[in-house]
Amino acid sequence: MVLFFTSNVVSPSVTIYMGKDKVENEELIRYAWPQDIWFHVDKLSSAHVYLRMSDGMTWDQIPEAILTDCAQLVKANSIEGNKKDNLTIIYTPGDNLKKTGDMAVGQVSFHSDKKVRNLAVHVEKRENVIVNRLNKTKVEKEVNHEQERVDRLKKENAIKRAAVAEQNKAKLELAKQREAEKQARSYDTLFADSENGEGEDAPRKTGRELEEDFM
Repeated sequence: MVLFFTSNVVSPSVTIYMGKDKVENEELIRYAWPQDIWFHVDKLSSAHVYLRMSDGMTWDQIPEAILTDCAQLVKANSIEGNKKDNLTIIYTPGDNLKKTGDMAVGQVSFHSDKKVRNLAVHVEKRENVIVNRLNKTKVEKEVNHEQERVDRLKKENAIKRAAVAEQNKAKLELAKQREAEKQARSYDTLFADSENGEGEDAPRKTGRELEEDFM
């Protein structure tokens, strides 16, 4: 089962979720979306909390209010961390999580330590106002992670195909416009020559007349 929370500290609101137990955490590590950011108490056992970023949000520019919500939720769901003050919360993109066969259930490492960040301010203490606000939005769901992944990829691919089709349409329109401009210039030249008596039906000049044109 997965626990979902809604944070309304920004508009539009964002979804925060976490596994109900360490077994579910294994699935979340495996199926985290590209736009998911993973949060955890540094050097202590805690829940694996994920933020699903909204469109236009980047992991290195997450609003401070959302970071605070995620940090408080992580602290509140750490047996040891919930009893301590001045905790450090780490976070990283979901696709930076690394899982190897020799790791224990729920254990994880990183592909790149450079993409792991500490919150700018340590969590000094539990803020019950924040935790209670988030808990009021909690919804427990059973998730078919594989089907969710398939549906997400279908949607993303459809968006990509639509974008490519739009680009191709724009290129075709530009090509037509350029061809029309080229034809217009060609007609303008033809009409100008006709007005000057130099069109196809204009009488041909004699050699003497051509010489006089340059005198």
